[in-house]
Amino acid sequence: MLSTAHHADVVIIGAGVAGLSAAHRLISAGVSTSVLEAAPHVGGRMSTYDMDGFRLDHTGSLLSTSCPELRAARGLGGLVVRSFAPGVLVHSRGRRYRTGQPGSARGALKAARAMKGASGAPLGGAIDQARLGAALSRLAVTPAARLLARPERPTSESLTDRGLPARTVDGFLRPLLTALLGDPALTTSSRCADLALRDYARGRLCVPSGGSASLPELLAATLPPGTVRTGVHVTAADITSVRTKEHGELGCRSLLLATGAEAAAELLPGLRVPDFHPLTVLHHTAPAPPPTGASLLLDADRSGPVAYTAVMSEVDPSRAPAGRTLISSTVLGPPPADLDRTVRAHLAALYGTPTGDWELLAAHHSPEAVPAMPPPHDPRRPVRLLDGLYVCGDHRDTSTVRGALHSGRRAATAILADLGVRPGHDGEGRELSEAA
Repeated sequence: MLSTAHHADVVIIGAGVAGLSAAHRLISAGVSTSVLEAAPHVGGRMSTYDMDGFRLDHTGSLLSTSCPELRAARGLGGLVVRSFAPGVLVHSRGRRYRTGQPGSARGALKAARAMKGASGAPLGGAIDQARLGAALSRLAVTPAARLLARPERPTSESLTDRGLPARTVDGFLRPLLTALLGDPALTTSSRCADLALRDYARGRLCVPSGGSASLPELLAATLPPGTVRTGVHVTAADITSVRTKEHGELGCRSLLLATGAEAAAELLPGLRVPDFHPLTVLHHTAPAPPPTGASLLLDADRSGPVAYTAVMSEVDPSRAPAGRTLISSTVLGPPPADLDRTVRAHLAALYGTPTGDWELLAAHHSPEAVPAMPPPHDPRRPVRLLDGLYVCGDHRDTSTVRGALHSGRRAATAILADLGVRPGHDGEGRELSEAA
């Protein structure tokens, strides 16, 4: 197939994880591919920047060690992730409780009995915690197809259908799903919530070592040299050509839009743009780390703007200089007016330690951080618009890193089928791995 500096079989616009994932599968099948990115770096919203030795994420993406796309995606074999402590810490009524550790009912019962003051805990006593552990264990082995076949409602309306007491729902399920979905009102489709909770139940919450950008940077670095070109602004595109400010017109046989939803709609008027959930990530440094270790800390009482927070230097030491502390916190929805003061007051209550001497390193607000997924939501929205024109991204799947990777894989499979290349095999007939 013809491949020069000004032509590729497939041009991908956007070097986020969806576009990079698709590029890997296309190139593995022998299809020449060029990825164009307007920003000076790859990754899209999964970006990380350095500040005096700290590695600070723009968005607080939470992954799961059980995510099949992390195992199946080509180019991620060298990805290193750092896991949070098992379960989560939940702050309620002035105290912190560890809960939500997936496992057998017997193991959950033993852990709950060991919890100081468990019988009077707002999250429920030993029996309630055992029921929660058993429910998570059942969910972990439920096929995804069965979850997608369940009746669909807003997540907030489906929480009471899980056979758990109200205090467990409000003290664990609600704050956890708020964090996983980036949706404070839990208007997200209950099917998407089930998929996210299933990933949680099957593994451990984790983050890429060195920052979120490590994942797309690894995908880009494992592509052939010259595949990805950053700083290229596309002004117009169709099935057979892409026009850019920097390089004029580039020819192609197929076009894949792997940008965010709004950027894709600018190039393809009429493409549906979803609503978005905004979020703000704040990074603080403190003289000493709060006493929570590597745990994810949730606020069950919703007593302030912070939905979840963690001492990230304990979870991933590479994110802070030696001997320094990094606390990263996520505010969902519109941020309060006096952001730093309000957040530090809330963090003082959550961590149970004064925060007056904490220093704000950075605060990053993302108005379009998470595409909304209200019901009815199709987590497998078509990626093929017509022969030669395709679109992928978390707005075509689920609004997660897993959804972005999966939509890129689906788009690549559709392109290979239309080009006449047998899906699931590379140019030499070797089978490509599929996600579980």
